[in-house]
Amino acid sequence: MNTNRDLSYQLYLHKVEGFERTSYSKEHERYADVREGRTEQIKKNMAEVRKDFLKGKGVLSKDPVRNIRYHIIVAVAMVSRNCIDGGMPHDAAYTLADIYIQRADVCNSGEKLIDLLEEMQLDYASRMRTIKKDMAISIHIRRVIDYIYDNLDKKLTVNELSEFTGLNVTYFSKLFLKETGMSAKDFVHDVKINTAKNMLTLSDYDYSEIALALGFSSQSAFITLFKEKAGVTPKKYRDMYAKHE
Repeated sequence: MNTNRDLSYQLYLHKVEGFERTSYSKEHERYADVREGRTEQIKKNMAEVRKDFLKGKGVLSKDPVRNIRYHIIVAVAMVSRNCIDGGMPHDAAYTLADIYIQRADVCNSGEKLIDLLEEMQLDYASRMRTIKKDMAISIHIRRVIDYIYDNLDKKLTVNELSEFTGLNVTYFSKLFLKETGMSAKDFVHDVKINTAKNMLTLSDYDYSEIALALGFSSQSAFITLFKEKAGVTPKKYRDMYAKHE
């Protein structure tokens, strides 16, 4: 294979067809938005990207869906490394990338892949916001966050969490909101639903087993909250992202 010849030919075609790649500086800005946790800007970026996803992008495959999938995989790799530069532990960043690449591997439409791209960026950005706030978080909130992750099989009420910290429930609620940007209840729900997403895509647990493992009072309570947070039912989410043998 003559790579120099292929390169010259492709560059010639770009010139003839008026093809112009997205500038590196613009790509860098978008990765910086994720690294800095700018979730609202990411949503604006994606609204623009959805108008013409392939604008400014090269052809990585002649198959339309596979072409988009390859671009998503590249984006996942770049985002994970930018987040490592921003302070995310490398094992967490790479493992999260593995999860999203596995999900991309089983998406069977360009629309689902682009939805996954937005979900991936918002997920990384949310985690980066938490990391950047971590140094400012008090010992009480740091300990209760660890407690939440260690006890996802429990209901985890605000009263229980405040008792764990030894703080008055009103003061605890205000402190948690101030230091994390969300209520303790919403934080618990987000952690449980993100965990449920992984269980749906990476395991064969049925909905009642997931509900029990995550401390929900019933399967219906789990399904209701999942749909509220994810926008789709657990069944729909599994159908969209789980790998079927």
